[in-house]
Amino acid sequence: MNTLLLSFATSMTWLNVILLIAGVVIVLKGADWLTDGAVGIAEKMGIPQLVIGLTIVAMGTSMPELCVSLVSALKNTPDLAVGNVVGSNTFNTLLIVGCAAMVAPITVLHSTVKKDIPFTFIASMFLFIMCVDGKISRLDAAILLIFFILFMVLTLRTAKQTPSDVELSGKKPIATGKAILLLIIGMAGLVLGSNVFVDNASFVAAQLGVSDAIIGLTIVAGGTSMPELATSIVSARKGDSGIAIGNVLGSNVFNILMILGVTGVISPMTIQGITTLDLSMLIISMTMFWLFSFTKYRVERWEGLVLSLTYIGYLSYLIINL
Repeated sequence: MNTLLLSFATSMTWLNVILLIAGVVIVLKGADWLTDGAVGIAEKMGIPQLVIGLTIVAMGTSMPELCVSLVSALKNTPDLAVGNVVGSNTFNTLLIVGCAAMVAPITVLHSTVKKDIPFTFIASMFLFIMCVDGKISRLDAAILLIFFILFMVLTLRTAKQTPSDVELSGKKPIATGKAILLLIIGMAGLVLGSNVFVDNASFVAAQLGVSDAIIGLTIVAGGTSMPELATSIVSARKGDSGIAIGNVLGSNVFNILMILGVTGVISPMTIQGITTLDLSMLIISMTMFWLFSFTKYRVERWEGLVLSLTYIGYLSYLIINL
């Protein structure tokens, strides 16, 4: 793994900013190609669409966070890795749900309020408790992975009780050769883009005099969460704003349990720059979302505005205290 960790930072700040943006684009496009290739191969193998949607596609949308966090940990910038996950989840819950609800009020299923949101809340609490001692050990990471496997088993079992085997998209099946090529190119893009992104994010942070944790909580988190934001807003505009809920909750669970689980098992992390406030915002955001969803099983426009303003206030605090 360490042989993949090349250095892509330069001595010119303006060029590093350009490379940082390029890294985000390469990571997102790589994840898209990887997912398309994996879905194509899975379809050829006769794997049900339901299983593909809940596993391959769901994991594909979390690949940018996974690769960036893993490369960050391996390059000895664990604050960037953990900040990416904490920041992404806070971004997802406050800004993505908030923006989607402002576009169109979100109806929340009873099962989501009683099962999915509590599970995501518990995962967030686990992360908070594990970070209290300032590190995520291999044992901590293994526990996260065990709960991730449990989550996937329960999700698949519950989904199978609802007979719906719809196509993931209207696209024609991808030829096997093309699917394999997309898989390889996508993985290469993720590795390359993650290296470029992490190197230049760390360099820009040093040049600006801010910590890796702040960069992870803001620029890295926002960059890797852009697919979820775009998907949720487009869904809301089409009148399918409920998709945003599953998108956010699934991403949050994957980020904590799978990404930090895999990253921590491979490279245990010592955390210094992630504060109690940052971790508390993770819990506060889920609590607000849960309360808004529980009242009328609906997130109204004004509640979406409150969520969005809360994120803007938190982001402003981070910027003011750089």
